[in-house]
Amino acid sequence: MAAVTVVITSCNQGPLIREAVESALSQTVRPERIIIVDDGPDDQASVNVLSAILDDCRHGVPDTGGVAVDLIGQVNAGPSAARNRGVAAAETPFVVVLDGDDRLMPTFIERTLPLLTADDSMVAASGWLRTFGVLDSVVQPIGGDAGAFVSHNCCSATFMIRRSAWERCGGYDESMRSGFEDWDFFLSLLESGLAAKAEDDIDGIGDAGGIDDTDGVEDAGSAGGAVDIGGTKDTGNIEAVRDAGNTKNPKEGTAHIGIVPEPLIEYRTAPASSNVTSMTKRLDLMRFLIVKHRDLYAAHIANAILGVEAISMSRLTMWESLMCGDTTASQAFMLHPTYGDGGMAAAVRLRS
Repeated sequence: MAAVTVVITSCNQGPLIREAVESALSQTVRPERIIIVDDGPDDQASVNVLSAILDDCRHGVPDTGGVAVDLIGQVNAGPSAARNRGVAAAETPFVVVLDGDDRLMPTFIERTLPLLTADDSMVAASGWLRTFGVLDSVVQPIGGDAGAFVSHNCCSATFMIRRSAWERCGGYDESMRSGFEDWDFFLSLLESGLAAKAEDDIDGIGDAGGIDDTDGVEDAGSAGGAVDIGGTKDTGNIEAVRDAGNTKNPKEGTAHIGIVPEPLIEYRTAPASSNVTSMTKRLDLMRFLIVKHRDLYAAHIANAILGVEAISMSRLTMWESLMCGDTTASQAFMLHPTYGDGGMAAAVRLRS
């Protein structure tokens, strides 16, 4: 049993929540506790399912193996508030966040926990998604540092986090109820992680008695692969610019989110899911993120622009192939839709 709490949020999900709970109980490395946050369902069927789950666990069906299973109820306040409520109630150093209609694969905790325990600068960890429902594919988010996340979301909403990192960044933004609250949370996580690292660096400089190497200051300013386009770097060196944009492999000590390169999450897809419906508001939501995290975006402006451009170029190539009657590109896209940029939502629409 590991020092991990699994927080499962639920709202009007009926019997699906049972699958989520059973997936948490079926971990090869079991958590200490499962907290179900009931976000004010308005259908009696969902209320009955939650009551039945608690009753079954008390009677050992399924076998909880000593895992505590608790239910917290609240007036409907949205997924951000529900997640905050659950994480706040957790007493373990590590917390897994799981939506009530999704499932953890059996090795999720076994594979993600070692990443966090081995790397103090990693603020969260997750894996790839095996989708089911409308779409049957493996989606491969890449994780990374702040420079990776400014252009698109690079991590699933199901992940393991240090509880201290959640507390340091202030938790989820409870005003966000139309989607992208997980992307916003990751930006806050990485932002607060960078701030904490900067404070540590300043303390270390103070102990050393001063700054003698200005190259070190320049490097610290480019954490996460940001390129200073104001002229303080040698922008004529194309190799330096290209290396600075490498956010998939962040510099040692840079706050980042790790991804295990294998399916660890079973993600339910449907035309009415929030992942799909939020695409109609994507531009407004992105504008909100950019304004809210303006300092982070300013520091990583090259990454933000080039990241979106790289996605656009890849999509353009795919669609050009389709226009020429080549179905290979279409098959490749449907097998591995891109994540965090609308790709998975597009694949769901194509299958619907």
